[in-house]
Amino acid sequence: MQAKKRYLLVSLGACLLLLAYLWGLQIGEFHQPSHQQLYAVAHGAHGGGSRLPRQRWPEWGHSLGTYLDGVEQEEDSSPVVIHQHSSPRERREIRNNIYKSRRCRMDTCFDFARCERGFKVYLYPPANGEKISESYQKILTAIEDSRFYTTDPQEACLFVLSIDTLDRDQLSAQYVHNVKAKIQSLPLWNEGRNHLIFNLYSGTWPDYTEELGFDIGQAMLAKASIDMDNFRPHFDVSIPLFSKDHAQKGGDKGYLTLNNVPPSRKYLLVFKGKRYLTGIGSETRNALYHIHNGDDIILLTTCKHGKDWEKHKDGRCDRDNEEYSKFDYQELLHNSSFCLVPRGRRLGSFRFLEALQAACIPVLLSNGWELPFSESIDWNKAAIIGDERLLLQIPSITRSVDHDRILALRQQTQFLWDAYFSSVTKIVLTTLEIIRDRIHSHISRSRLMWNALPGGLYALPQFSTDPSVFPFYYSMLGKSPSLEFTAVLQVLTPLQSQLQPVLKLIIAVAKSKFCAQILVLWNCDKPLPPKSKWPSTSVPITVIEGERKTMSSRFFPHDVILTDAVLSLDEDSVLSTNEVDFAFIVWHSFPDRIVGYPARSHYWDLGKGRWGYTSKWTNEYSMVLTGAAFYHRYYHYLYTHYLPASLLSMVDQMANCEDILMNFLVSAVTKLPPIKVTQKKQYKETMMQQGSKSSRWADPDHFAQRQTCMNSFSGWFGFMPLLHSQMRLDPVLFKDQVSILRKKYRDIERL
Repeated sequence: MQAKKRYLLVSLGACLLLLAYLWGLQIGEFHQPSHQQLYAVAHGAHGGGSRLPRQRWPEWGHSLGTYLDGVEQEEDSSPVVIHQHSSPRERREIRNNIYKSRRCRMDTCFDFARCERGFKVYLYPPANGEKISESYQKILTAIEDSRFYTTDPQEACLFVLSIDTLDRDQLSAQYVHNVKAKIQSLPLWNEGRNHLIFNLYSGTWPDYTEELGFDIGQAMLAKASIDMDNFRPHFDVSIPLFSKDHAQKGGDKGYLTLNNVPPSRKYLLVFKGKRYLTGIGSETRNALYHIHNGDDIILLTTCKHGKDWEKHKDGRCDRDNEEYSKFDYQELLHNSSFCLVPRGRRLGSFRFLEALQAACIPVLLSNGWELPFSESIDWNKAAIIGDERLLLQIPSITRSVDHDRILALRQQTQFLWDAYFSSVTKIVLTTLEIIRDRIHSHISRSRLMWNALPGGLYALPQFSTDPSVFPFYYSMLGKSPSLEFTAVLQVLTPLQSQLQPVLKLIIAVAKSKFCAQILVLWNCDKPLPPKSKWPSTSVPITVIEGERKTMSSRFFPHDVILTDAVLSLDEDSVLSTNEVDFAFIVWHSFPDRIVGYPARSHYWDLGKGRWGYTSKWTNEYSMVLTGAAFYHRYYHYLYTHYLPASLLSMVDQMANCEDILMNFLVSAVTKLPPIKVTQKKQYKETMMQQGSKSSRWADPDHFAQRQTCMNSFSGWFGFMPLLHSQMRLDPVLFKDQVSILRKKYRDIERL
C-alpha cells in the first residue's frame, strides 16, 4: 500500500514538472522573437516589418546574415507592407485603413443581381477640373472603347471611378487630394459594392506601405505590386506595373523570331538598375555583385541617383558606376536568356514587362508578390520564380535549365506579352474578363484557354466552356473538325429566273459529299419567294429572312449551324462541286484559318500615309474574301459578340467591308494569313459581268469605301493584323502533263 502511494506521488510530481517546463517554453517564445522573425527584421521585413513569410523554411542554427550593410530600393520595384520602424499604433491604423473589408469575397461583397442582364461597365462622368493622369486616361479610354461599356448606370454590373487613383504616393505630382470625400459623395458608391479601383503606386517614403489614403470599402482592387498578405483571392486582381508611355492599343511586338535556334543567347543572366543606400527597400540589389562574373552573368547596379547620393555612397559606388556605364541596357535585354527582376521600393517592376517583351525569361526575386493575373496565368510556364534569401543559388538554377525548356519559356513570354500585356487596353480587358469569369463561374474559361494561343481574350466561354470545340485547340487536344460543312448563302436580289447564278450555285454546292445543309439568308427587300422557287436538292435548304437585313447579319451565329465548318458564299459566286470539295479538304487541315478562292491584298500608301486596298492579281495576298471561303463557325460568334458595335454599325451603314472585317478578326486571332486555294482567274471577271445593278462590284465607290474601312479597322485593333502570304494550295498533279484520269479533282483544270 505504501509503495503504491509513493508511486502515485512520484507520477504526480513528474507531471507537475513537465507542465512547468512547457509553460516556461511558452513564456520564452512570447518574449523572444523566433528565428523567422529575426530573419525578417534583419532583411528589411519581407513585404513588411512584422510580417512573416508564408512558406516555412528549415530552422538553421543561426539566422542568415545580410549580404552587405546597406538597404536598397528602387522607384519601380518592391513594396513593404508595414515598415519595422512604425509604432504599434501606426501599424494598427495602417492595417485598418488598407482594407477594412479584409474578408471580402465575391459572395460577401458583390451584388450578383446587378449582373443578371449582362456584364456592363459604367464610368462615372469626370467632375469639372478633375485632374486625370495620362495612364489613367488610357484605362478609361480602354473601357469606353470596349463592348462592356454602358452610359446607363441602371444596367451596369461594375462601376469604375473617374477619380484618378493610380498614384497614391503623397510626394508624387500625380497624387489626387481629397479622394475620400470625393468618393463618399458619389450617389452610387454604396460602400464600394460592385466598384473596381485601379492603382499602380501606393504608400510613400520612407515606408511605402500599401495605404491608399482612403477607405475602399467593399470595392475590388486592380492593383500593381500587391502583396500576397493584402491580396484578397478571387476578389482583387493583380495587374502589372506599366509606364505612362505604355501603348494604348496594339503595342509593340515581342522580339522572339520564329527561327531563333539555338535558343540560348550571348548572356545567361543580366540586370541593370539602381541600388539604394538609404531608406527602406530590398537588400537583394546590394548583393548582386556576389554573383556578377562579368562574363555571361552581367548584374550592374548604380547608386548615382537622387540629389544627395554622394552623401551616402559606400565603397563600391565608384567602381559600380564605372562598370554600369559600359553596357547598354537594351543590348543586354535582347541578348540574354534570363533577366533578373528583383524587388526594390515596390514588389512590381517595369523590368517585368520589359523582359517579357524581349523574350528574356524573367527570374523573379520578389518574395510575397502576387504576380499579375495569377488567378488565370500559369507563370511557371514563362518565368523562374526565385527566392530573395537564396540569391547565391540563382546562377546554378539558370544554368540547369536545358535548351528545350529555355525555348518553351521564351515562347510563352511572347504569347503572354502579346495576349495580355502589350497595351493598356489588353491589361484592362484581361482584368474585366477575369472578373466576368468570377461572376459567371459556370461559363468561365479554363486554365488552358488562358495559357494557350490565342489567349483568354479571344476564347469566349459563352460560346462553349469545352476547349475541344474551338478551332485553335484541335491539334493540342488531338481533335479534328467534323467532315461536314454548312453552306451559308447571302441573297440580296430577288429570284426571277431559274437560270440565275444563285440557283446554279446551290445545286453545285448541294452535290458535295461533305455538304450537310444549305442556309439561305434572305436579305433582299422583296418578299421571300415560295418554296417551289428553290431547286430540289439532296440536302436540306433552310431559308432565314433577316429582320434588319444588314451586311453583318451574314456572320450571325445561327443555332441551325451545327457543323464545325461554314462555307460562306455570295449570291454571284461561281463554284463547281470539285472546287467546293477541294477547298473543304484543305480547310480541314487548317481549321483555324480562312480558306478560299478570291484573294485581295493590302499595302501601305507612303504618299497618303494610310493603308490601301488592292484587287490586283499578284503573287501575294493578305485576305481571302468570304464570297467563297471556308472558316470555323466560332468566328461567327466572335464577329458578333467580340467586335464593338461601332465597327458593325459602320459595316452596315456602308453595306460593305464585312468580309474585310472578318479577315482582320481571324488574322488577329491566329497571327497567320488566310490560305488561297487553286487559282481561278475568271472569278473576278464573272462577278464583274453580273448584270445586277445592286452588285457591289458595279459601285464606283466600292474600293474607296474599302480603303476607309481598312484604316478604321486597323485603328480599332491598334495595329494591322493582316499578314501577306505567297502560298497557294493546288490539288496533286494540278496542271501536270499526265492523264486526266489520274487526277482526283478533274473539273478544276477545265474551268
